[in-house]
Amino acid sequence: MTGKRPTLMDVAEAAGVSRALVSIVMRDAPGASDATRLKVQEAARALGYRPDSRARLLRSSRTRLLGLSFSSAHAFHAEIVDAAYAGAALRGYDIALSAVANGRPEAKAVESLLDMGCEALIMISPTLGEEELAGYAARLPVVSLLRYDVGDSLDSVSSDDYAGIRIALEHLTSLGHRRIAHVDGGDTVSGPQRRAAFLREMTDRGLEARIIPGGPTEEDGLRAGRELQADLPTAVVAFNDRCALGVWESFRAAGLRVPEDVSVLGYDDSQFARLSYVQLSSISQDAPLLARAAVDRAVDRLEGSTSAAHLVRTPHLVARRTTGPAPA
Repeated sequence: MTGKRPTLMDVAEAAGVSRALVSIVMRDAPGASDATRLKVQEAARALGYRPDSRARLLRSSRTRLLGLSFSSAHAFHAEIVDAAYAGAALRGYDIALSAVANGRPEAKAVESLLDMGCEALIMISPTLGEEELAGYAARLPVVSLLRYDVGDSLDSVSSDDYAGIRIALEHLTSLGHRRIAHVDGGDTVSGPQRRAAFLREMTDRGLEARIIPGGPTEEDGLRAGRELQADLPTAVVAFNDRCALGVWESFRAAGLRVPEDVSVLGYDDSQFARLSYVQLSSISQDAPLLARAAVDRAVDRLEGSTSAAHLVRTPHLVARRTTGPAPA
C-alpha cells in the first residue's frame, strides 16, 4: 500500500467484506455485527486507513469549521491559537488557520478562510476598518478578539487595557516608584488605548507621564531602552512582553541591573515572560480564557444567538523577578 493513501475499498478487500459494510463501520452507523466491526477496524488499523475528513465535509451541508486569522509576528497570538483548538473541540467544531504575514495582508488571510468554507470567523487583533469588517459580518458571524472598537455588527472579546495599565501602575507605585516611563505600541492594536490609560493613570496619581515611542517587537524595545538611558526612570511599563525584553536587553548591555537599578514590566504574560531564565513581570490577559470566550461566542451565533455581544475581561498581574523596590 506504499505510495498511496488506503481507501475504503482497500479496507473492504483486506477484511473480506463489502465496501458498503466498511462505510457503515467507519460512520459508526447501525447495520454491522460486532464481529464485522472488529474485523473491519483491525483491517483499517493494519493498513493505516484514516477517513477523509475533507470528503466528508464536502458531502455535508455544514463544515463545522471556525476560521481563525492571526499575525505570525505575535507570539501571544500563537498561545491563543493553541487554546482555541481546545475550545472548539469542546463545542464539536474544528479550527482552520490563516496567517497575516509580510506580503500577506489581512484581507487575503480572511478570504482564504472563506474559501475553505468556514462558518464563522475569529479575527485576532484585526486591523481592517469598521466598514470592511461589517462587510464580512454581513456574510457570516465574525468575532473580533483583543480589539473591541469594531462596530455593532461584530461580536468582540477583549481585555480591559485601562484596567491592565492601572494594575501595572498600582504594582509599581506600591514598590515606591514615582519616575515611571511607558514604551508604547505605536499604532498597533491596543497601543493607543494603553498609551491613553498610562497618561490618565499617571496624571491621576500626580506623577509625570513619560511616554517613549516604541512598538511590538524586541527591536522597538531596544531602541526605546537606549533613549530612556539618557534620563533613566526607576521603572518601565512596556507595550508587550517582546518590547519589554528589548528594553531589558538595552539596559543589560549598558551595565544596568534589572530590577535593582530599574524595574521592567511587560504585558501579555506570554511564553517569553514565563521562561525560567527570564521571569518577566507582566500583565496577564489569560489567553485560554479569551480564546474559549471567542470560540463560544462564534458557536453561539451559529447555533441561534442573533445579537452581537461585546465581552471585556479584566487582566491580572503576574509579578516575577524584573520588578522590585525603587532604588534609593
